[in-house]
Amino acid sequence: MPARSKSQQQAAGIALSAKRKGKCSSLPAGSSSRQMCVSMSIEQLEEFAGTKQKGLPLYRKKKRG
Repeated sequence: MPARSKSQQQAAGIALSAKRKGKCSSLPAGSSSRQMCVSMSIEQLEEFAGTKQKGLPLYRKKKRG
């Protein structure tokens, strides 16, 4: 599943870098990149981080409900 926004792609890149170094705990607590680092595999992070940014919105719009 590719990233849906530029910010999600960037957070995945940060998480991937930290996971490869074994330093997920060094990321700020509560950040999306730390949550991704802890909960996702390296393969999943590579897929999210490898998404091309062209055509992606900066942030994903939240659904109102």
